[in-house]
This record gives sequence, C-alpha cells and structure tokens, in this order.
Amino acid sequence: MRNPIMWFKRRLAHHLGTLIVVTVLSVSFTSAETILVHGDSLSAGYGIEVSDGWVALMDDALGTQTQVVNSSISGETSRGGLDRLPGLLEAHQPDILILELGANDGLRGYPLTQLRDNLEQMIQMAQNQGARVVLLGMRLPPNLGRRYIEPFMNIYSDLASTYNLPFLPFMLEGVAENRELMQADGLHPTAAAQPILLDNILSLVEEAR
Repeated sequence: MRNPIMWFKRRLAHHLGTLIVVTVLSVSFTSAETILVHGDSLSAGYGIEVSDGWVALMDDALGTQTQVVNSSISGETSRGGLDRLPGLLEAHQPDILILELGANDGLRGYPLTQLRDNLEQMIQMAQNQGARVVLLGMRLPPNLGRRYIEPFMNIYSDLASTYNLPFLPFMLEGVAENRELMQADGLHPTAAAQPILLDNILSLVEEAR
C-alpha cells in the first residue's frame, strides 16, 4: 500500500522544483535596459575625470537595471559617428540611443546638408533596429555668422519634429552662459557642470522609455 506521507513529500518536492526552475528562467530572460550614448567630447568627458561626466552620473542614477554604454569620442564628427554606429548597434542592441553629434561639424564649417544627412541616417538606422532615439541639439559661437548658425540649429529641431524624438535644443542649457561652469577653452563644461547636463537629459530618457 502506498505511504500517503511519502507520496505527499514527493509531490511537494516536485512542485517546489518546478517553481524554482520557472523563477530562475524568469530572471534569466529579464534583460536590463541598454542606453547607448553616441557623441563627441561633450559626452566623452573631455578635460575632466570620466567618472565625473554626465554619462557616468546617469549610469549611477539609473541603477543596476540599466546598462549605459558610452561610445563618445572627443573630436568626433557626424560622419565618423555614422561610420561607427552600425557596429555599435549590432554589438549592444540598445533600447535607447542618445545622439549627441554635430558640434565639430559646425566648428569646422562642414556643409549643413552633409550634417543633416548623417544625423538622419543614424536616426533611421537606430529606429529600424528598434531603438528609441533621444536627440541633443547644439548651438555654435556667434563668430560663425547667422547665415550658418541658424540653419545649423534648425537641422536638429526639424529632425526631432520629423521623427517625433525627445529633443533638447541646446545640450549646454544653463551651463554655457556661466563662465564658472565652462573650461578655459570656452567650449567644454567643467566637472561642476555635469549634474546640470544630467538634469537636462534625464527627463528625455524618461520620455523615451
């Protein structure tokens, strides 16, 4: 005759084992969110400790369930960013792409049609792979002339409108006009400015989620 106590113990052990397997599988298949920051020196932490930069601060602020990958390179142009992006998208499969490029194109006086085309290709490339794009805009020094500066800024707003992107018109808002928050070159923010940059950008990340 079957022992009812032993039978109950075996059934209980079976169900507990099943529950443990299901729980482990659920954890295994819950992947962290990945954010790829693709920019130039403003995101690479030029002139400061990388750990003090806004990208590192964002990584800390978002916690362990979000992986922040920084592919930014000082001196990068939109063309260089475009060339590198396919491999980065393939390698990291980001949920969100923060696109911060174009300032070096403007400072070097590159054709604006080229800048727009490069940015648009990167936006389309990321969206086609399922990533949500956050676009960070930039302003140029007034010595470059209004006939170049205004169309330059309009590129970002036009792309943001066309592709319905979370958009910050001027990444250095609240920083560039304060000399104490800018390095001696007048182009790059100090470590003290990085939390302000983070505040400027975090709300856009939340919008993109």
